[in-house]
Amino acid sequence: MVRLTVDLVAKSINHKNRKEESLAHYLRKITHLNLSDKNIDTIDDLSLCRNLNVLYLYDNQIRQIHNLCFASNLTHLYLQNNCISCIENLTSLKKLEKLYLGGNYITVVEGLETLEELRELHVESQRLPLGEKLLFDPRTLHSLAKSLSVLNISNNNIDELGELALLENISHLIAVDNQLHHVKDLEFVLNKWTKLCRMDLKGNPVCRKPKYRDRLIIQSKTLESLDGKEIKEMERQFLMNWKASKASRKKSKEESMTDEHAAYPHFCKTGHSIPAVVTPVPSIEIKFLLSSYSRFPFMYVRIALDLFATASYSKLIFS
Repeated sequence: MVRLTVDLVAKSINHKNRKEESLAHYLRKITHLNLSDKNIDTIDDLSLCRNLNVLYLYDNQIRQIHNLCFASNLTHLYLQNNCISCIENLTSLKKLEKLYLGGNYITVVEGLETLEELRELHVESQRLPLGEKLLFDPRTLHSLAKSLSVLNISNNNIDELGELALLENISHLIAVDNQLHHVKDLEFVLNKWTKLCRMDLKGNPVCRKPKYRDRLIIQSKTLESLDGKEIKEMERQFLMNWKASKASRKKSKEESMTDEHAAYPHFCKTGHSIPAVVTPVPSIEIKFLLSSYSRFPFMYVRIALDLFATASYSKLIFS
């Protein structure tokens, strides 16, 4: 195994060709350091690299996050595909904006309470014990509520998103290949995520539910892309009109049934005959439907059949 030391850093940047300045002076100047795929298992003292902004340590054998207290200027940290089981010792990284921890052994997302500038968190594909799912410490979620905008939690056996609803600034969620089953649960979080623009849930059981895409598009007015497919404004407006029409017909039918029940005692008492009057279904914007047919033929057919099937109904009027 390999320890990450100043000597290893010097070799990686080929400092021997920089004889005009000392190693210590040069290390204080570097802002980007790529030490990926070096078989590193331990991070040693790198305090000379105090001005680091970006540190690449992915594809190594690192088991513990430590000795990064010096890196107060770090904004990007890449630690994916290591052997890390606990998120720890990051409290000094006050300026950290992007943290990549995918492909490790993490079971709980925690220890991020002081990272108030964190905008992106990638914790996908953790190597979890059989039958377990990735968990989230409520303290960390509360701390990230106002800053986090991109979250990748793919392939972690996650079966619900309710606890993530407080991430009010989220704009991009990647949660593919999980165990999400219920459209209602998604509608709940979409109602909270008022800045969400992109969401990818491919590979979840919920994607096979009837009207899955339609319901999510109607629920979120800000969503621009779902499962990698763009949402056009005409598509959203079409679905909104369809929903409004359906709700209007339902309301009219309920009112009709209420009138029938109210009049029934009067009919029983008088024995008068009951004339039937045909009442038209509440109108829908036919012009909009026709103009949309070429772009959304299947939706048009579905709505048209629905309308024709209930083109009129009998409303009882009692004297």
